[in-house]
Amino acid sequence: MPGISNENKPLISKKIDRFFIGLASAFSFVKRFFQEAFKPPFEFREIMRQSYEIGYRSLPLISLTGFIVGIVFTNQSRPSLTEFGATSWLPALISIAVVRAMGPLVTALIAAGKVGSSIGAEIGSMKVTEQIDAMEVSAINPFKYLVVTRTVATTFMIPILVMYTDFVALMGSFLSVNANELVSLSTFFVQVFEAISFLDLFSSIIKSLVFGFTIGIVGCYKGYNSSKGTEGVGKAANASVVMAMFLIFIEELLFLQIVNAIRYA
Repeated sequence: MPGISNENKPLISKKIDRFFIGLASAFSFVKRFFQEAFKPPFEFREIMRQSYEIGYRSLPLISLTGFIVGIVFTNQSRPSLTEFGATSWLPALISIAVVRAMGPLVTALIAAGKVGSSIGAEIGSMKVTEQIDAMEVSAINPFKYLVVTRTVATTFMIPILVMYTDFVALMGSFLSVNANELVSLSTFFVQVFEAISFLDLFSSIIKSLVFGFTIGIVGCYKGYNSSKGTEGVGKAANASVVMAMFLIFIEELLFLQIVNAIRYA
């Protein structure tokens, strides 16, 4: 019938229509998060448990990665500064690079791979096995218990992990500088703190909060809307990582433009 064919006809094209429908669904999901996050009851026990899983269990990987980043970036920067006789600038250069960009970005990307995929797979498996439906029948709000708690935990734990990564990266850099330039620990950190400003620290923390929220909400969204059995769980985990990393790079670019505009205003 003509009426039925008109209803099934895409407004622009199937892919574009699907994109905007998905975008509207994502905005609705984020809106629901903010509505649920500030309404009691608050699942403090689950938030603490998720914070432990996200923060403490990520420390070994974060420690190793941050330490290696500090050493590698220092060793890569040394030859260029040596050509100009400016190796004394290494602590300042490393501190600026780590605090402004490398610390938050590296930590967020690692968390997106480790935490984001875990959240997507966990909630996705609960979705396809109908555990979420069972929670609703049991008078438990699954959105608040699963989505709000995990997103709040990632939002507040990623900045803490970023500060830890900054410290570990600077310690790795110090070992490299100390071994080659014989700079003491006190001299190294005096130069580090002279090079960074309050704006650098503040923007790094705000950026980390946004990265943490992005990782949590994307993982929850992909898992909460997964389907097609175990295949959907794998796709949800993979999509959580890819989408979170993509958004993190976009947010990093936007923050860079905003902070530079403030710094040079």
